[in-house]
Amino acid sequence: MELLESELLRRALAEVVLLGVVCGPLGVWILHLRHTYAAESLSHAMLPGLVLAALAGVPIVLGASGGIVVAALLIALAARDRRIGSELAVAVTVGALFGLGVALALAPDTPARLGELLFGDPLGATDGDLAVAAGLGLVVLVALGFGGRALRVTAFDAGSARSLGVSPGRTTAGLLVLLGVAIVASVQGLGNLLVLALLVAPAAAALRASDRLVVQLRLAALFGAIAGAGGMELSYVADVAAGPSVALVACALAVLASLRPGRAAARPGRGPIEGLAGGH
Repeated sequence: MELLESELLRRALAEVVLLGVVCGPLGVWILHLRHTYAAESLSHAMLPGLVLAALAGVPIVLGASGGIVVAALLIALAARDRRIGSELAVAVTVGALFGLGVALALAPDTPARLGELLFGDPLGATDGDLAVAAGLGLVVLVALGFGGRALRVTAFDAGSARSLGVSPGRTTAGLLVLLGVAIVASVQGLGNLLVLALLVAPAAAALRASDRLVVQLRLAALFGAIAGAGGMELSYVADVAAGPSVALVACALAVLASLRPGRAAARPGRGPIEGLAGGH
C-alpha cells in the first residue's frame, strides 16, 4: 500500500495497470491471428521517431506516432518484394530502422535518454501522459468491442468470412492499426523494447488457462493488470527499474501458465469459434 502514498508512484501504477488492461485483450487477438511478428516489428522499428522526438524536445508520443507510421509504410513496401520473401524483407527493414535509431541515440547531440526510450519510464509519466494513454487505450478497447464479430470470424472461420459479410484483409488491417495505437500508448511506460512483453505474455497466459474466447479476453486483461501492479511492487521492493519489472512479471505469468497440463480437446456441443479457440 506504500505505492499509493506517493503521487508519483500512484500515477506510474495507474499507467502500467491501464496499459495491462488494454494490451491483454489486444494480445489475445494478436496471438489468435498470428501477428506477434508484426507487433515486434512495429515496436522496434519506431525507435528513430522516438530519438528524433527527444532531439526536438517534443513529447515522445509524437515521435512514437510518426515512427509507427514510417515503420508501417516501409514494412509494407519491403513485404511486397517477393524475390526475397516478406519475412526477410521485414526483418531487414526493422533491423535497419532499429540500427538507425540506436545510431541517432548515441550521437553527441542527443539527450541521454536512450534507456528511457528503450525500456520506458513509468515514473516519469505526467498527468498529460496518463490522459493520453487512457484516451488511446479507450479507443483500442471500444474498437475491439465493436469489431469482435469480424475478429472472431477472421480468426476461426476465415474460409466462410466473405459469405458472412466479413473481409479478413480489412479486419487484419484494422487490428494492426489498433496494435500501432496500443504501442504508441505504451511507449512512455515500457519503451519500444518491453511493450511486446505486455502485449504477448498476459495473452499467452490467458490462452493457456482457458479454451473459451470470452474467458481468454477477460483473463488477459486481468493478467495484464496484475503484471502492472506486480511489476511496480517488485520495482519498489527490489529498487530496480519499473519498466523491466513489469515485463518480468508479465513473462513470469506466461511461464507459470505454461506449466499447467495441456487442456483436453474441445468438448462436443460447443460452437466452432469456442472450440477452435483452444487450439492455439
